[in-house]
Amino acid sequence: MSSPAADVVRLLAVKGETVAVAESLTGGLVAAEMTAAPGASKAFRGSVTAYATELKHELLGVDATLLEQHGAVNPQVAAQMAVGVRKALGADWGIATTGVAGPEEQDGQPVGTVFVAVDGPAGRGSGSAGGGKVEALRLNGDRAEIRMESVRSVLALLLTELASEHSGNERTQDTERNGGF
Repeated sequence: MSSPAADVVRLLAVKGETVAVAESLTGGLVAAEMTAAPGASKAFRGSVTAYATELKHELLGVDATLLEQHGAVNPQVAAQMAVGVRKALGADWGIATTGVAGPEEQDGQPVGTVFVAVDGPAGRGSGSAGGGKVEALRLNGDRAEIRMESVRSVLALLLTELASEHSGNERTQDTERNGGF
């Protein structure tokens, strides 16, 4: 049985594409999952763990006014993190996590509030992220459980985007191989 990270690596390798990761509350756990997958070096460009709010602006280009007005736990921040890491590390895809793992609320957001984002190549079919996609999560559990579910969720979001793009291409290839129905 393969892991979500292994599935991501496999799909990216098939497409000849790469991914970069921007992490906040997960503190490097997404990168650890990705690099644990066999063949990760073919698809994983690297990661930025921007735990401190100012690093989200300085390293990932998240709008300073957005951070000042809304804090780091915000869907637009997650989206901008994914775009920023994709550009900074020269990847085809960027994924990001930001949220509150606890034990206390942050930026007025309760524990378990998490935003995961993906940014991918634009204009490559109906399944493409094309400018980004953000998912809002309300997670239960302790700090470790919230962080691990955030990892699972961001990988699942990327897998959904990759699979929808891949399945469209697969149908075309199968049709050609099978005589063109």
